[in-house]
Amino acid sequence: EHRMTSVLNVDTIAAKDGTSPVGLTKQTAAKVFERHNASHSLSSSFNVSSITDNGTGDTTVTYSNALSAATQVIGGSAGNEDGNECVILSNSRAASTTTTHRYVVGDSGGTYRDRAVNTTLVHGDLA
Repeated sequence: EHRMTSVLNVDTIAAKDGTSPVGLTKQTAAKVFERHNASHSLSSSFNVSSITDNGTGDTTVTYSNALSAATQVIGGSAGNEDGNECVILSNSRAASTTTTHRYVVGDSGGTYRDRAVNTTLVHGDLA
């Protein structure tokens, strides 16, 4: 039995027109993600033009490219690097739009807190 091995090395995959992104079938990829510290300095992001510190534990994320609808799915986590504190992440501070989402981070008593690690991830369709 003879087996062939193929290796595909690419930098970009585009649709047939050469510029549009390839459509994913029966799967999804994150359209937005961000990670920032207690000072609201981004350490990692994708499709994020800015983040706004609205006060202790309260953050708005603004997207570089809009989503097609304000019905995106948002997940996230927050905590300290030592892992000693659990926090609550809430998206209910303000309604999401096609270009933003806002969330608050609080401790188990409901007090808003800034944490060393804050992350959100958005799934939806780009406009």
